[in-house]
Parts: sequence; structure tokens; C-alpha cells
Amino acid sequence: MGSVGLVLAGGVSVQFGGALAVTLMPRAGALGIVTLRLLVAAVVLLLVCRPRLRGHSRADWGTVIVFGIAMAAMNGLFYQAVARIPMGPAVTLEVLGPLALSVFASRRAVNLVWAALALAGVALLGGGDFSGLDPAGAAFALGAGAMWAAYIVFSARTGRRFPQADGLALAMAVGAVLFLPLGIAESGARLVDPVTLALGGAVALLSSVLPYTLELLALRRLPASTFAVLMSLEPALAAMAGFLVLDQALTAPETAAIALVVAASMGAVRTQVRGGGGKP
Repeated sequence: MGSVGLVLAGGVSVQFGGALAVTLMPRAGALGIVTLRLLVAAVVLLLVCRPRLRGHSRADWGTVIVFGIAMAAMNGLFYQAVARIPMGPAVTLEVLGPLALSVFASRRAVNLVWAALALAGVALLGGGDFSGLDPAGAAFALGAGAMWAAYIVFSARTGRRFPQADGLALAMAVGAVLFLPLGIAESGARLVDPVTLALGGAVALLSSVLPYTLELLALRRLPASTFAVLMSLEPALAAMAGFLVLDQALTAPETAAIALVVAASMGAVRTQVRGGGGKP
């Protein structure tokens, strides 16, 4: 599978995992879900990858720690957002972070056009007006977007410094350790309920282990600017997951928004291929 296919597969996985997480919130709370997601994902990745702890420079460890912090913050802020506002608008606001990254990181003027087109789709998907949303929920979603941009940058750096998915496993462990006290404080004994653990494990596999591994591999061959524009597909994928899992129907403006973000993503990929900057 090429780098673009890896990104798309990761996007489908993370959004369906997010929809499953919404159904789990009454059982474990937003912070509890993030804790289970990070903890289970960290255990799985550490067992599979068995990363070496020795032989890494101070810069390597600094990169992986920042990556872990960004990952934990991105997840924590996003689940605080979807606890307050619907999943579609939350992802719509969150994706503004990668879009901003695509504008600042791009070295080709045409990428600004694709970013603008994707931004128009994001705005349309949000109904053109976010004033009716809970302010705290919207703020959490925007904060998650900022952390998503940081995640993209440090995922790429980690992938270059560590072999395979070793850096991801270590970063996931960092995020899990940082978030564990918050999850215990909010959810307590509910975290060890067998059904909650099983569902939390499914969320971890769908929303963390599989997509983050695919994205880390993709970022080794795909420039951050093109990757960030591809992230504009996330609201469309979230709408699809919401429809199939949460029974949230698409409206005509949402359908038009999906067409815009798909067009922007296809344009970004075609620009990448013609520019010879990576293999799709």
C-alpha cells in the first residue's frame, strides 16, 4: 500500500474508533476513555515492537517525549470536545490545525489553493456558523487541532530517528503515563470493568495502534504539507462513521462539503506526484 493509501486507511480506522468511543463515554467518561486508549495502545505496541531503550541520543528522547505529550494532549482535548459538541463539528474544527500546518509548511504555491478549497469544505461541513456550539467544546476542538499539527510534525521526526514503530511505542507509553492519573481521578474503578476494558481496547486498536502506525510509516515518504491537506478528509470520514455507527444522517451541505475536501485531497496528491516529492 502506498503512502496515500496508508493515510486514508488510518483515517477510516481512527474515525470509526472515535464513534465507538462516543458510545463508551457514559461508562467511563472522556478522560477515562483516553486513559484506556493510550494505556492499551502502549502495552500492545511495546509488546509488539520491543523498542531498545539504550543507544538513543538526548535529542532522540526529547523528540519522542514531545511526540508523546502532543499525542496525549490531542486525544484528551478531542474527547473533551466530543463530550460537549457533536462529533462532526468537533472534527471539523480540529482539522483546522493540520490545514494551518499545510499552509505554513508548503513550499509550492498551488498547495495554498488546495488548502483553501479544503478549508471551504470544512466551513461548509460546519454549516458556516459555529456560534451555536458550546464555547468550551469548540475551544477544546481547536486545541486538539493545534496538538494534531504538533503530532504531525513530531511523528515525522520520530519516524526518522527510530526504526519501524519503536518511537511510536515509546511515545505512546509517555502519553499513557502522563494521562493515567487523570483517568483514575475521573473514572476510578470503572476503568477495570471487564466490558469497559474490552471496549476501550477496541477503541485503542482502531483509534491509536493501527492509524498511528500507518501514519508514521506514511510520513517517512510523504511531506508534512501534503499529509496535512489529506487530513481534511477527516470530517468526511467522521460523518460517514457517525452515520453508520451513531445513526447521524448527512445533509445536503455536508455532502457538498465532502465533495470539496475530496477534491482538495485529490489535488494535493496530484501535485505531490507531479512534483516528484514522494511516492503515493
